[in-house]
Amino acid sequence: MKKIYSDQIIEKISETIIEINYKLPKEVKNCIKIAYEKETEKYSKKYLEIILKNIEIAEKNRIPICQDTGLTIVFVEFGMDVKIEKGKYKNLDEIINQGVEIGSKKGFLRNSIVSAIERKNTGTNTPCVIYFFINDNDKLKFTIIAKGFGSENKSRIKMLNPSEGKKGIENFIIETVKKAGSFSCPPLFIGVGIGGSFEKAAVLSKYALSKIGREDSEYNDWEKEILSKINKLKIGPAGFGGNITVLDLKIETYPTHIAGLPVAVNLSCWAHRVGSFEI
Repeated sequence: MKKIYSDQIIEKISETIIEINYKLPKEVKNCIKIAYEKETEKYSKKYLEIILKNIEIAEKNRIPICQDTGLTIVFVEFGMDVKIEKGKYKNLDEIINQGVEIGSKKGFLRNSIVSAIERKNTGTNTPCVIYFFINDNDKLKFTIIAKGFGSENKSRIKMLNPSEGKKGIENFIIETVKKAGSFSCPPLFIGVGIGGSFEKAAVLSKYALSKIGREDSEYNDWEKEILSKINKLKIGPAGFGGNITVLDLKIETYPTHIAGLPVAVNLSCWAHRVGSFEI
């Protein structure tokens, strides 16, 4: 049984929260650089140039890439052979939120979290949203996304009729991007969750965003086909038109009921902030 102490988790989470808000993953930056090279529309290309400069300045000066430092989403892969030494904390949720709070303060990240109805700011950038997955090893892995809400607000879920099949799924994804227009801060990254239940599809779509830039998806060819169709919408960076509306798209699936076909489309703006670590 491997022991992991609360202070270890808090320190790594606080460091990661700061790092992902200051520095985009190389996979994300590469997507944007490639888009800049391919884009031919004058104003769209200029916008991509500004984005790349923004990324460079944020990384060099250690400041947030965007003023919306997001809602923290945490995926925890929890090994069966791991024991958490909680110390003064009640549970792992509390430990994770402590790490987010400390990192937000140290990194001067905007406090964006409020109560849903009263809209009262918590003042700590917490609570974050946490999902747990169990595995059979002695590792504890965290994948963290700082999710901006300009794009989150334009995400959608739909319970399709199974007979609509792949064509219906494609149409819904394309329709979602079209409806979002420039309000989701394109160029975008897209996570698609297919299957399971209503809520499972939504979680899958968020988890799919952690796979951006990877080429090992079993749906790699289909993802590229959908990406090509979306970019033909000519919405372009910031809605200026052009060839690049979506930079990358990833699909995650799960078995579902014979009567259902849940599909969730989670949009993420170009400032796609994600990082992971293992203890």
